[in-house]
Amino acid sequence: MTQFLIRCFIKHPEDTASPAVRTAYGNLASVVGMACNLLLCLGKLAAGTLFGSIAIMADALNNLSDASSNLVSLVGFRLAAKAPDEKHPYGHARYEYLAGLVVSVTILGIGFSLLKESAVQLYRPDAMVFSWVSVGVLAASIAVKLWLCGFCRKVGGIIRSDTLLAAAADSRNDVLSTGAVLLSTFVYRFTGWTRLDALMGLAVSAFILWSGWHLVLETLSPLLGECPSPELVEHIEQTVMSYPGVLGVHDLMVHDYGPGHQFASVHVELPAESDPLKGHDLIDRIERDFWVNDRMQVTIHYDPIVTSDAQVGALRARLAEYVRQLDARISLHDLRIVPGDTHTNVLFDLALPAGYAGDYKQLLNQVRQFVIQQDPKYIPIIKLEQSYATPGGQ
Repeated sequence: MTQFLIRCFIKHPEDTASPAVRTAYGNLASVVGMACNLLLCLGKLAAGTLFGSIAIMADALNNLSDASSNLVSLVGFRLAAKAPDEKHPYGHARYEYLAGLVVSVTILGIGFSLLKESAVQLYRPDAMVFSWVSVGVLAASIAVKLWLCGFCRKVGGIIRSDTLLAAAADSRNDVLSTGAVLLSTFVYRFTGWTRLDALMGLAVSAFILWSGWHLVLETLSPLLGECPSPELVEHIEQTVMSYPGVLGVHDLMVHDYGPGHQFASVHVELPAESDPLKGHDLIDRIERDFWVNDRMQVTIHYDPIVTSDAQVGALRARLAEYVRQLDARISLHDLRIVPGDTHTNVLFDLALPAGYAGDYKQLLNQVRQFVIQQDPKYIPIIKLEQSYATPGGQ
């Protein structure tokens, strides 16, 4: 069914790098999800009203919240597809993140409302009426949600959309919550315990609140400027290092302006003795290849490294290994040796992970002592800076 829908509604489905194709995938997933959730909501509302089940009513409102989430996602995908303009040169793709934030806040509101209704029902329980019709509605809901989970996961994987992958996880969670309601229906038939329905309603509302809160955190993170994924960092660094002549990379920064709209800057170390025109040509080629292969605009800073001075190379290797032993997340770069008549300055940068929890003074003292041990004439001049591509402190 998933492939059938894709073939029917997506033109050139294999060209997922195209913004138009990505939007088409997002629109399809949003409309399909909205239709499924509205049908489930109507069916459960009818069953819950006819047979007086607060748990089924709660589950119906959960489906309604999912339908509203699909609607907001649909609007988000459409707004995110807008081309850059004078006021927004980086595009509008962050609308997709904003859509997720609106959805998460809506889910929290519905969760609190259901929590209140379930609490009232717990103290003033109404008798339930068991019906195979309600059982059939709940069972059908589980089947539809299982399919919808797989559909959203498939489409979300194709276009690498966290929004659709979250929708898949939400459908999976709905299967669990609806299963709990179905279980309470059967237990009530054999025990007649009227408060069980309210308890299940409380459980469903608590689950909605828990899911909504985590969704708030997930959607806020990219808006605040989260650290790029280790996979992306590794991909950028390994790609740059694969070009002949590149000695190292550092100071990688990735700015996320929405799915498919990422910008990066990085310092690339090249031999200082090489022809600068050839080095510039290599940098241009790397930047161009990133755009062609990854649709990512990468700006590269040329960083010359002296390779003909054995003293500099030996000290850099020993110092880098020592720093790695202190903390593998700390990196060293831009080491220079400036000799003088009475002393020799050793200048270099240490990049610390964001949120570094170690003792800065102790770290500096340890590194300074190590440099001085290599030669008493050395005067270490160390610059501490934050890394923007390394996970935070321990």
